[in-house]
Amino acid sequence: MNKKSHLTLGDIAKQLNVSTVTVSKALRGHPDISKETAQLVKKVAQELGYTPNYMARNLSSKKSFAIGVVVPKVAHFFFSSLIESIYDTAFHNNYEIILTVSQENVEREIKHIESLLAMRVDGLIVSVTQQTRDRAIFEKVKKQGIPLTFVDRVLDMPGTSTVTVDDRGGTFKAIEHAINLGYTKIAQLAGYPEINIGLNRYLGFEDAMKKYGLPINRDWVIYGGFGEDAGYNGFMNLYKSGNLPEFIFAVTYPVALGVYAAVDELGLKIPGDIDIMCFGNSDVNRFISPSLSCVNQPTEKLGNIAVEMTLNQIKNIDSFEPQHIEVPTELILRETCSVFKKNLEKKSI
Repeated sequence: MNKKSHLTLGDIAKQLNVSTVTVSKALRGHPDISKETAQLVKKVAQELGYTPNYMARNLSSKKSFAIGVVVPKVAHFFFSSLIESIYDTAFHNNYEIILTVSQENVEREIKHIESLLAMRVDGLIVSVTQQTRDRAIFEKVKKQGIPLTFVDRVLDMPGTSTVTVDDRGGTFKAIEHAINLGYTKIAQLAGYPEINIGLNRYLGFEDAMKKYGLPINRDWVIYGGFGEDAGYNGFMNLYKSGNLPEFIFAVTYPVALGVYAAVDELGLKIPGDIDIMCFGNSDVNRFISPSLSCVNQPTEKLGNIAVEMTLNQIKNIDSFEPQHIEVPTELILRETCSVFKKNLEKKSI
């Protein structure tokens, strides 16, 4: 039989002298079909160059078998690792992922969501931009009955699910560790308080300072973005003030990298002149010196939960109750924030 540009299940059925239903079930791994028949059907389908017609499948099932994903960045370890987990979990559930990147731009975020809705995705997984305030586009998603799951950077909206890490508790543990090392002059490069990760990571900082009776110097709480520029500019502002703290907690790993760049430019040393820890991990850590201690976020678990939660809502659209899952974090101690302050002072004498 000659190969056709658009082979159908009927072509395979005719070749094997079986029904199209048998071929369809065999290709889907249906339990009604014996292992031997399924293997034969798949072998012939491959030989003929058959490609499944997903458009036809989607029309018949009224599902796209695709989940739309919107993230602010892909170049950073957190989001690239999160996306890999989302892809992997969706793949094992026979779902495709349509990935879009807002690049921290609200207008692009809105356009991507509208495009994904036009593609008739079965659900959405979104991590909002650092500037997202207006919820109109997400209300539109809800009105259309599309399952919506926020991950990491979330909006508090009735009828939507969220997956986050313990931002507040993780930051508390980091600040507490710094205090136990002897640091009392502590600063935070804090992102934006209007976004949940910025707010909760500041609250964790505040909780620890209050518990140990340490004053919060408002000049040492610097708000800005979640990227490298925010870290660089934030540290430069601290340095120019002439009143450097002893320790900085960076709201994200990229912010910490910005601090590293500024410290190096100024000819200072970490941890001798300034010590640092951050929220979030990265695989580039092995290339920087000193290696950076951090609050680790289990990105694989976040992505897995976000997909499973979305699929659960897709399958149980009429009875699904929104879920809010918070995943624990852990401290990973490396070369920064690992030596008692008094020991550092002895080395500098």
